[in-house]
Amino acid sequence: MTRTAVLARATRETEVDVRLELDGTGLASIETGVGFFDHLLVSLAHHALFDLEVRTTGDLEVDDHHTVEDTMAVLGAALAEALGDRTGISRFGDAQVPMDEAVAAAAVDVGGRPYAVLDLAFHTDRIGNLTVQNIPHALEAFAHKAGITLHLTASGSNDHHIAEVAFKALARSLRQAVEKDPRRSGIASIKGTS
Repeated sequence: MTRTAVLARATRETEVDVRLELDGTGLASIETGVGFFDHLLVSLAHHALFDLEVRTTGDLEVDDHHTVEDTMAVLGAALAEALGDRTGISRFGDAQVPMDEAVAAAAVDVGGRPYAVLDLAFHTDRIGNLTVQNIPHALEAFAHKAGITLHLTASGSNDHHIAEVAFKALARSLRQAVEKDPRRSGIASIKGTS
């Protein structure tokens, strides 16, 4: 049985379609109209070993805010749906990932408790056609909709590297957290529920 979710969301600002398979091989097909954001999502899928398809049409004539935020919100909701009742998973994951001069550390709890603590040390306003301040905002939306606790830090001197290594660290920690634990028969909580 594959852990898959297919979600669509349409508003006056965006139309987002996401297909996510947790037990994939890292294949990605991403089209949001925001090139560097597409690059980040491809990296996320590749390093998490998720198969991911994203199609977003947004009001890019305004700016990239709604496109980036709504895409990550729908991706978070897809992650929550694909996890189901979260039975039998490892639940926690962490990773520290370097990329040249940049380094990121991520820790996640996918047990159903939404929270985000982010410290991304960007230096500029834009990376390609992506507004840098939309990255942490979108990651907060992702964590909230996914029902995960996310702690993510990244620093370096090159903003492209900082953003990319942050998504790689997030991916590696998610890969670890969503893995099926063969020794776990129920939910990884002493409460017996998430």
